[in-house]
Amino acid sequence: MSALLSDVLRPARHVLVDFDGPVCSVFAGFPAVEVAQRLRMALLTKGEKLPASCEDETDPLALLRHISIERPDLMAEADTVLTRLEEEAVQLACPTPGGEAVLRACVASGRTVWMVSNNASSAIQSYLNMHNLSDQVTGVFGRVPGDPSSMKPSPRLLLDAMDAAAASPTECIFIGDAVRDVEAGDAAGVATIGYANKPRKNVALAMAGAVAVVESMKIIAEALS
Repeated sequence: MSALLSDVLRPARHVLVDFDGPVCSVFAGFPAVEVAQRLRMALLTKGEKLPASCEDETDPLALLRHISIERPDLMAEADTVLTRLEEEAVQLACPTPGGEAVLRACVASGRTVWMVSNNASSAIQSYLNMHNLSDQVTGVFGRVPGDPSSMKPSPRLLLDAMDAAAASPTECIFIGDAVRDVEAGDAAGVATIGYANKPRKNVALAMAGAVAVVESMKIIAEALS
């Protein structure tokens, strides 16, 4: 695997990295189910009626998608509330073993790092500041405020990051932990390394088309070094 990773990483001058998973577990201390409930309650207390599809959703980002489709008039407010909740969540986020090492190994090897995530940019930046990692990341591309269609599996955020880096897809590699990450990478023309942080995820990531799959971020850090 180390030889394969080295071959995959060698031509990459720019490393695009998903945030929740590869870098930290965003909702480790403030569970996603509670975040989703707080988002619902914030809208309900304003007298808004939510669609039935939103009642039992435990994933706050999926909830945001539901709202955008069925109550687009609430989209701006919902995104603002969720952003505040994400900023609260990252204060309790659990760093992924090897995640920081990957960022530092990228920079030490002359590569630039770009965060590409469905989470809010301000929450990502707060985490990076808190963990003294801001100087390791060239740019942060979270979801476009009020526009969940920008979230992966859409390639939009990856394309925006590559545009900022003035880089072609062949000069980049993407690290993500979900099938949607691999799909976004494929749509953007960027090879994706899958991080299988849960049982059986390695199969799903490989089947989606990841060029390599690892069960530890430390393996990627070692390959970069």
